[in-house]
Amino acid sequence: MSKRNPGKKLRVGVIFGGKSAEHEVSIVSARNIIKALDRKKYKVIPIHIKRTERWLLDRKTLNKVDFIFPVIHGTYGEDGTLQGLLKFSGLPFVGAGVLGSAIGMDKDISKKLLKEAGIPVAKFITVYPNEKISYKQSLKKLGLTMFIKPANAGSSVGISRVKNEKEFKKGAAEALKYDSKIIIEEAIIGREIECAVLGNDAPIVSAPGEIILKQDFYSYKAKYIDEDCAELGIPAKVSKEILKRIKQTAVKTFRTLNCEGMARVDFFLKKNGDLLVNEINTIPGFTSISMYPKLWEASGLPLPKLLDKLIGLALERFKKEQKLKNTI
Repeated sequence: MSKRNPGKKLRVGVIFGGKSAEHEVSIVSARNIIKALDRKKYKVIPIHIKRTERWLLDRKTLNKVDFIFPVIHGTYGEDGTLQGLLKFSGLPFVGAGVLGSAIGMDKDISKKLLKEAGIPVAKFITVYPNEKISYKQSLKKLGLTMFIKPANAGSSVGISRVKNEKEFKKGAAEALKYDSKIIIEEAIIGREIECAVLGNDAPIVSAPGEIILKQDFYSYKAKYIDEDCAELGIPAKVSKEILKRIKQTAVKTFRTLNCEGMARVDFFLKKNGDLLVNEINTIPGFTSISMYPKLWEASGLPLPKLLDKLIGLALERFKKEQKLKNTI
């Protein structure tokens, strides 16, 4: 971390873009964050990583910033690779560390850890590289309607809802464009509930929101491009008992997957009251129609104050880590 005068503004490097399929969304998220950062407290330094660019945080860049706000969604930004580089470079940064980022990104590993912790998830099959993908076996275990997903991708990229063998093969081929390991899940009939988590050792949870779909599932387009594809019910209309379970499960999920700073936890709520975790997102969207900032705003924390909190949490973690011994 570069030396700075405590009386001066914190120099915040906002890293966005990157090589993933979510490049454009990252730009929109970063634009909203940059606009909302308090210029009385921060000097903002945008760092745009182009799709084709090979880059390193060289000494010249390091000397320009005191702190990093990563806004690269998906691979090479949300999967622990960027976090490892930042940690090695001695820079504090917002969000989960190396392990939490990697776990949160990998749907196979995260679901297995959640199951081990007693947190319900949908039934799923993992198909590893070079394994055959059997429609009949998947049908027998998961039922007629299934979702096929890349194991390591976010924002509904590469996801297909399938109901027959032809769609199954097409969906598998689509998922394999984004990752060599894929997940096949049962389709859950229920309400889609999301909540935002904020904190390190003592995380807090926002009011939940509900995704009210106008199509088959919450697609990339519905999340980031066309707000007419889905409605956001904030706060979600749930009973006090279910609200308590949602918040408790969100915190348990956050801790089980070794997350820090921020995350959005997505649930399915079935008619019988069963609550299943769908996934966690460690660098959630910050677009104008993104759930994470909207949920905190509805909970009394507008975006500028939310960003202050996230930066404060990152600096708090960094100071704590600096006190740990690294010699014998």
